[in-house]
This record gives sequence, C-alpha cells and structure tokens, in this order.
Amino acid sequence: MKKTVFLAGILALASLSIAFAKSYDVTLAHATQVGTLQLKAGNYEVTVTGDKAIFTDVDTSKKFTVPVKIENAPTKFDYTTTEETNNGNVDVLKAIHLGGSTTQIDF
Repeated sequence: MKKTVFLAGILALASLSIAFAKSYDVTLAHATQVGTLQLKAGNYEVTVTGDKAIFTDVDTSKKFTVPVKIENAPTKFDYTTTEETNNGNVDVLKAIHLGGSTTQIDF
C-alpha cells in the first residue's frame, strides 16, 4: 500500500513539473541548424524538459525535439538571447540564454 501511495505521489509531482514547464519565445532570422535539426526562419516557443528542448513553430504548431546540455551561469540573464555562429552559409545555434534565469541551453 505504501509503495502505491509513494508511486502515485511521484507521478503527480512529475506531471506538475511538465504542466508548469516554462516556455521561451525565440525568433530565428534565418534557416538555422539546431543540433541535428534544420529549422526554417520564424518564431518558435522553446520548452526544456530534462535533457531535451522542444521547439514549437508558432505558425504551424509543429514540434521539433533536440537533445541539449543545461548549464548555469553565475548571474541571471536579463533577456532571452541566442548565441549563433555561421558555418559557411548556414547559421548554427550554439546556445540559448533564458531571460530571468541563470539557465543556458547548449546544443
């Protein structure tokens, strides 16, 4: 009985963390490589769940998932910003700094 109650509590907490996952708005000015994905230019809502980032295209609601590494900066980021490089004629997203937090998402 105790095992069942404990498991139910863990599942409830896990579902709460998913239900209240914060999302961040990111605009890609050009087609951009994100990890192994190629995303078209546009507006995306980014949600981080564990070691994955989910990019949701604001116009089509299509979702793209990519593995990430989460790092903590010593101070809070004032705004959500992207860190990109250009590899020839392809923009490559290296990181997203999440505004209002110390969280940096590395790709």
